[in-house]
Amino acid sequence: IAAAELIALGARQARCTGGGVEFESDQEGLYRINYQARLVSRVLAPLAQFDCRGPEDLYHGARAIAWERIFSPGHTFAVFANVRSQTLRHSGFAALRVKDAVADRFRERFGRRPDVDPRSPDLWIALHLEADRATVYLDTSGGSLHRRGYRRQTVAAPIQETLAAAMVHWSGWKADRQLVDPMCGSGTLVCEALMAACRIPAGYLRRSFGFAFLPDYDNRRWATIKHRADGQIRAAAAGLIQAGDVAPQAVSAARGNLARLPHGEKVRVRRCDFQDWKSLENALILCNPPYGIRLEQGGDLAGWYARLGDFLKQRCRGATALVYFGRREYLKHIGLRPAWKKPIPSGGLDGRLARFDMY
Repeated sequence: IAAAELIALGARQARCTGGGVEFESDQEGLYRINYQARLVSRVLAPLAQFDCRGPEDLYHGARAIAWERIFSPGHTFAVFANVRSQTLRHSGFAALRVKDAVADRFRERFGRRPDVDPRSPDLWIALHLEADRATVYLDTSGGSLHRRGYRRQTVAAPIQETLAAAMVHWSGWKADRQLVDPMCGSGTLVCEALMAACRIPAGYLRRSFGFAFLPDYDNRRWATIKHRADGQIRAAAAGLIQAGDVAPQAVSAARGNLARLPHGEKVRVRRCDFQDWKSLENALILCNPPYGIRLEQGGDLAGWYARLGDFLKQRCRGATALVYFGRREYLKHIGLRPAWKKPIPSGGLDGRLARFDMY
């Protein structure tokens, strides 16, 4: 689905690889993808490829890149690495060698070097090392795109924004029926649903992107792309999207996060247990139930999921429910046969996303 989204935003020759999606794009497409794509985490532009049989090859290959054409000693940077090599097995060490190469090139040419900021740098550099071949990338996103900017308040074990957006996509929802998250936590699912319904670009709240460091960056063209996308934002009907949670801190977090988005006030959030909803007939239900993290450890999770299944059967006639099980073993306790289920690892857990059609 990520490849299809990229193509819709202007990518060409998109194809899935083991670690993501490779594609081609012109300048406008690159800006549009970074600003509007909901399902991808980073967009990496290759700067250089070279043979790499050890630490020295990596250092010299990275140092040969003309970094001074991309950023200056006054900027900050950081490096992250993904390595699958017999000669360099530690990603942290590989990232350190690239960092040293960049710093040494600046020091040689300018007598000083840019500082490293591992948390929020001006520029992210990525290294992929596969066997004896290294590729160095510029992160044109400027950090992970899942950090939309609306989630300032949170609760334990929130669902990642890109997974929430994928759930909205897989549901097939077109803002044509009520959408409800009855255990909303900090509101990520309803925030993503609101952004989809209102056509709010995924990067609407982001202040900067890494593509501004590309040598051919065109600020006027970027402003045009942004203005055009922002002009598509539309309002949602009040009450179209609703949410609830039994925890008062979750309700407060969800309301605060929604308030940062255009038309967030149209989403109704109330404090209640999921069993307090009298009826959700014909609704679309999206939820990320607690799986031993948000619930107190040692609780009756099997019984809790059985009650959730009973609620869906008894009060949600005609509804469609997409439920993410962070721990797949709880799927059997809900007592319902899924229309489909997908393996979706998240946060180190081997989770499952299941769809239930209620009749």
